Order: sequence, then structure tokens, then C-alpha cells
Amino acid sequence: MYARDAKKHEEVWLLDRLDEFGFEDPAFRSRDYVLAIDGETNERAGFARLRVHSGDGDGVCEFTNIGVREDWRGRGVGAHLLEYLVEDAREQGLEAAYALTDEPEYLAQFGFERVDAEELPEPLPDRLDATREYQPDAVPVFLDFADFDIPERLVERFTADESDDDEDTEPEESAEDFGIDPDSATYKYDTGG
Repeated sequence: MYARDAKKHEEVWLLDRLDEFGFEDPAFRSRDYVLAIDGETNERAGFARLRVHSGDGDGVCEFTNIGVREDWRGRGVGAHLLEYLVEDAREQGLEAAYALTDEPEYLAQFGFERVDAEELPEPLPDRLDATREYQPDAVPVFLDFADFDIPERLVERFTADESDDDEDTEPEESAEDFGIDPDSATYKYDTGG
């Protein structure tokens, strides 16, 4: 299992998953999403979005639309996604993130703490209202990246998964990754020979 940035050709898959999970994303951009990929089958197991709201002063980081496909739950996929989001946000110079979720207990195991809605920086109060339209029980949670921690039981799952893999790198991209059927594809500069 590994996480990577979503690719442009995966937009339809992402939009279908957002619809399947009942998530809304009025500012959808596939490049803001991360996917969890099974290293053996190349199957997409989950997704999440890193959204940076810029405004006056520093940007406000939000982790949103975190989803794990049902047949992949309980296998550390969400932890892989969160770890990737935290590292990506750190590389962008951010030190903390918010999430608006109806599953605060799940995020608490990684160091997220519940905060009062009145303490949210702009534009998160409006985002919370919008999120509650499709997740009525959503609450705001906050993570200082210095407090981010992956529980030992999930680290053990990562180690077991990685020892099953022969390589720690992403598989090489194929024609199918770009929506090309290699058996019937024609090429722009085909010389006929």
C-alpha cells in the first residue's frame, strides 16, 4: 500500500467516489487529491483532499473528503492517506490542519482534537455549515502536525504490508493508466511498418 497524488485521468473515478460517499466538493480539482493504491493490484483503495484556503495572512489547511472504500476498511488505508497529507502540508510550510468530520473519534487516534466552531478561522465556519448539509453530525477537529502520530497497531500493519511487497516504489505507469487500450491503440506517427 502506498499513497500518491491523483492524476488528471483519474478525475472521473474521483467524482464517482465522491458521489458514492455523498461528499460534495464545489471547488473540485483532481490535483488536490491523494489516492491510496494497493501495490500488488494497483487498485485504488481510498482518497483524501488537502485544501489550503488562502486569505489574509497565513493559509488555513483543511483535510477533507477522506474516504476509504468499504472492502479496504480496517487495513490502515486512512492512516496512509493522513500520513501523506501531513507530509505534503509540511512541505508547503504548513504546521497544522483542520478537518470537518462526522467521525472525530477516528481522527483522534492520529492526534486530532475537537475544537469549538466559534474558534474556526475563516472560511471554515462557512465550510462547516456546507459540510453539515450532507454530514449533519460533522464537527471541527484540529491537528498540530507536531502531535501527529500513527498508532503502533497501524505501523505494524504497514510493516507487514511492505514486507509482502517486493518493491517499495510505485509501479511503472502503463498505457492503461492513461486510458489507452494498448491492443487497439493507434499512434500519431505510425509509419505502417
